[in-house]
Amino acid sequence: MGLRELITDVWSWLDYKPAMADPRRPGRNAWAELTSSWVPDEELRRLAAYRLLAAYDSNQAGQVAAVTGDDDAGVERRELGDASKLVDTALGYLLGSEQTISVAGAEHADDEPTPQAVAALAVQDRLRSWAEKELVPLRVQQAERSAILLGDAVYTLAWEPGKDRVPLCTWDPGLYFPEWPEDGEQDGAEFPTRVHLAWELPEDKRRGLKTRVRRVTYELGPIAPASRRSTVKDGSPTREYLYADDGAPVLVHGDALNTDTGAITRSYPWAPNRPTPWTCYLTDAEWNLEDLTHADFLYDLPLSKATYRIRSDGEVLDRLDLMVDFIPLIHITNSIPASGEHWGKPTVATVLQALDELSATDTDTDSSGASATTGSPIIGLAGARLPIDRATGQPLPVKVRAGTVWQLNDNGRMDVLNTAEQLAELRARVDHVLDRIAANSRLTAAGLGTLDPTALPSGYALQLALGPLDTLVAAMRLARNHKYAVLLRMVQRLHQAGQAEGWPAGESLPARLMWGPHTPTDRAAVLDEVVKGVGAGVLSVETGIRMLIDAGYPIDDVREEIERIQARAFEAAARLADATGDNAAVREYLGLPPADPELTPVPLIDVPRGSGRTEDGA
Repeated sequence: MGLRELITDVWSWLDYKPAMADPRRPGRNAWAELTSSWVPDEELRRLAAYRLLAAYDSNQAGQVAAVTGDDDAGVERRELGDASKLVDTALGYLLGSEQTISVAGAEHADDEPTPQAVAALAVQDRLRSWAEKELVPLRVQQAERSAILLGDAVYTLAWEPGKDRVPLCTWDPGLYFPEWPEDGEQDGAEFPTRVHLAWELPEDKRRGLKTRVRRVTYELGPIAPASRRSTVKDGSPTREYLYADDGAPVLVHGDALNTDTGAITRSYPWAPNRPTPWTCYLTDAEWNLEDLTHADFLYDLPLSKATYRIRSDGEVLDRLDLMVDFIPLIHITNSIPASGEHWGKPTVATVLQALDELSATDTDTDSSGASATTGSPIIGLAGARLPIDRATGQPLPVKVRAGTVWQLNDNGRMDVLNTAEQLAELRARVDHVLDRIAANSRLTAAGLGTLDPTALPSGYALQLALGPLDTLVAAMRLARNHKYAVLLRMVQRLHQAGQAEGWPAGESLPARLMWGPHTPTDRAAVLDEVVKGVGAGVLSVETGIRMLIDAGYPIDDVREEIERIQARAFEAAARLADATGDNAAVREYLGLPPADPELTPVPLIDVPRGSGRTEDGA
């Protein structure tokens, strides 16, 4: 490879694989002939990386190595799921014990029932109800495993009139093709203004369908006039824009026309006082693969040959106005992209060569042979009287069995080939490679469960051993926090645009996806800390309860748990009575109903100083 052929980009860690050769030179890329002409050349390198990573996850890396000429003996390798274990382990630590949707201010709805807190609690309840119906924890796990394995994951949201809610869908990132400005000045943290989800549909002979290319396109553009379903000459569905007899555009209810500029503006429910001229259009179409030429790339497929699909409510998906001013698609990256980059880095990226080394060492012919000869050793006999085959007159093959006896001559001997030392050396090599993988992936030996617990003298030593894992999880969650906040904001706005019941107009409230603790917690230590802190008055009961919840105690609701505690806190109620002299406040503290006004109140005795009564009333 010459210096001119050296590629340095987000996929450079895979350059040692022949399958990552220059996609414009098919002779050097074994997968070039498997990629259709509609895929742009600049995307082939990314798709080749996804294929390789998927092969590692499914124990097919050896087969890929054999096909691409990287290792002729790759088919004979036995892969034991090490790559898949790394991915699943990282996924477990990223997700934590649970994921919870939280809206800022909702925690004050009980003790400070301000209108803002009540509204935040209502939005939080609606989002959690939506998440339960849409199986959001399952969708998150699907997408995040893809992000950890491939470096990227994709969510889409759309208003579904039949369900009266917003479905959440996950997509293979290999189907995701964003369009970025040609000037290259857009920052990697920004969102594209046009994205495609594209894939091939196989031939279906029973239905008479040929091989097709399906492309779903989201695009931000100026607001157009109202439209309706129509058909072209061959009967295919299409969309027709409406104009009045005088040529003026027919507007959707709520839109306004600027007669000076000719631009149409719209006020969305989440920004009623900020009219905007932008909206998002959805196009879902198919092309017969045989109708496309080598000049027809994904980004500019001929619309004259397209067949548009129809939504469940009869709408033709030909630049359908979604009535939102954003693209309802979220691209998740596993890591924080480098400046100017848009793609994430898989967890196994930096240790991929170590996984190859582990596979070669663990399943090498020498290792297998050493294992076989150690269990069934090779024995050399000299001066032995071997049984003779009476038919041929030749010695019969000798087999070692329990209780076998050989008669040896006076100078006879038996030598045993011992390969245990070689086998032990190979196993030590495997352990060394595993330790290197644990360290370089930052999952650590303690995180992977390969560390001997007796090797750690204390819990503090375990905490230090898990330090790299903590920083890894923190970086992975930092790369995702903003994306999930945007996703939950989109969920609110799509429900508002669909005029769903219970979603009033107004600015979207900030919501977050809260991750559970990723490492085990010393529950006894947390409980002791809460008891001391609350008892000393340096922690509130609310804070203590939240600490217990984070530690894994089975507490469902903070407010209800506090009420149960106070209902039995008679000593605290006595101190409240001494401090305030208010019997009604004491009854409210204990959760008791107001006292019957016909009952005579019990007078509180004022004890003079020096009477021997202590400060706590004893």
